[in-house]
Amino acid sequence: MADQQLTGEAASVELSSRRTGMSFQRTRMSADRTLMSVIRTSLSLIGFGFTIAQFFEKLRDAGTISRAGAPRNFGLALVFLGVALLVMGILYHLQFMHGLRAERKAMTEAHVIHGESIFPVSMTLVTAVILLLIGIAAIMSMVFRIGPFG
Repeated sequence: MADQQLTGEAASVELSSRRTGMSFQRTRMSADRTLMSVIRTSLSLIGFGFTIAQFFEKLRDAGTISRAGAPRNFGLALVFLGVALLVMGILYHLQFMHGLRAERKAMTEAHVIHGESIFPVSMTLVTAVILLLIGIAAIMSMVFRIGPFG
């Protein structure tokens, strides 16, 4: 009877350890979803800002309007806001993931969890960095009229 109880306790500890280990994966996926929300908002701001600025620039170039300064500045401000939001989101994600990895490592070394599953680099983070580069290229195109979007 004592052997069966010990086996049951060991199984309970093992299940608890696995559940805790899986919670790290769920937390990582939650951080990715948060970064995806930042990406979605940033993409909207960058896209709307660039479109507004380009639309009024084309109207000015066609002679339909005489000045496009205010709409161009508004569009540029939206692009800057989108890029700034994206930078803050990336920095927050990196800080959060660093802390999560450190906590996971400490719990693995303390044998609280197994830590057998992989903890890869986030593809969402890679996407955010690519969008950041596109946003910077859009700003360069709008301000200095150089780059791929000119």
